[in-house]
Amino acid sequence: MPQTKLQNVIFTIMMVLVMVYGMVVYNITLDRGALTNDVFYIALFELPIMGVIGFIIEFLIAGKLAQKMAFKIVTPGQDKPIMIILAISTMTVMCMCPMMSLVATCLFKGIDSQIIAKWIQLTVTNFPMALCWQIFVAGPVVRFIFGHTFAKSNK
Repeated sequence: MPQTKLQNVIFTIMMVLVMVYGMVVYNITLDRGALTNDVFYIALFELPIMGVIGFIIEFLIAGKLAQKMAFKIVTPGQDKPIMIILAISTMTVMCMCPMMSLVATCLFKGIDSQIIAKWIQLTVTNFPMALCWQIFVAGPVVRFIFGHTFAKSNK
């Protein structure tokens, strides 16, 4: 896990990129009705804007809020590391999913009299996928790559 401010920024960038890309692929697939090879390519064009927005939200708001929420459930140093990871991951998704769904609703579904309904629907649709993607794919992959990249500097 990150030990310095720079490592925290790098870890956040890595996690946001993997999460945002996965969720963009998921949402394009839902909109098109099928996952096809070109969806992976199309998602790359949404990644820069959604990635920057995701980083800003995570780094300035959701990351700190998620940790505060998680540490009301688990205690670092007392609870098993996996429980701490799961608590932080879950709380991060609980914070990020509604915020990123609001951004996606405004950018891709339009701002009109139905914006609240569209936002709620998108949040409810995205939440199960975001939680599973975070716990089973993005989290383990990013922690593995980050851990191997910074293993020497963290000793």
